[in-house]
Amino acid sequence: MLSTPLCFSFLAGHLPFHAEEQKPPPCRDDAMIVFDASGSMSGNVNQGIATITPRIDEVRGAFSKVLPSATQFRRVGLITFGPGPYNQCNVQLNFAPMSHAGDRIMEAINALTPAGKTPLTSAVEQAAEVLDYRHKPGVIVAVTDGEETCGRSPCDLGRQIHDAAFQLTIHVIGYRVEHYSWTGEQSIGEAKCLAESNDGLYVTAKSQEDLVAALERTLDCPMTSQLPRLLASRTN
Repeated sequence: MLSTPLCFSFLAGHLPFHAEEQKPPPCRDDAMIVFDASGSMSGNVNQGIATITPRIDEVRGAFSKVLPSATQFRRVGLITFGPGPYNQCNVQLNFAPMSHAGDRIMEAINALTPAGKTPLTSAVEQAAEVLDYRHKPGVIVAVTDGEETCGRSPCDLGRQIHDAAFQLTIHVIGYRVEHYSWTGEQSIGEAKCLAESNDGLYVTAKSQEDLVAALERTLDCPMTSQLPRLLASRTN
């Protein structure tokens, strides 16, 4: 029988990612999802125009694949932004972290109709407060297809949170953000700064498969999410 350290090394050596590219999250820390349902999420997955195949559907599909595993070991809550009064900076706390939250998260995001602006900074700030970030460890995973459009700086917030946090990790997943920006490439730098200021990842995704991989790297426990694939590959 393999010893525990040797067995772990064997598995880790065959996982399809590199340690330097992935910072495994603490799998049991409470987490908040920050979900972008702003008007741009109604756009076509390729061109950003309203069609019967909106961006938000691909994001929903990715969450449906990752949440069963991700919510198995950690409590997860949800904040959404966008829908509400026309062309406003609407942020909604759907619920604080709870056990086995996968079905409730899917129910909430499936009910969203994309609208409104992108108050990314305010949404992340509220998520941090829900996690009691000054006194407890936690993880925030923000999924957005655009930049902050409500006049605040995600980078400034990132630095403020870092200075006050007990142990908070913020990840940002940018979905199809290239060539789809109102304010230019600097906006991507703002979101990247928010993540990197708090020991997180800024990950870009161009497809549902990319989104699944990004969520597994940030919200899920990497060993849990990758092990079924590893075992399947070894039986083929």
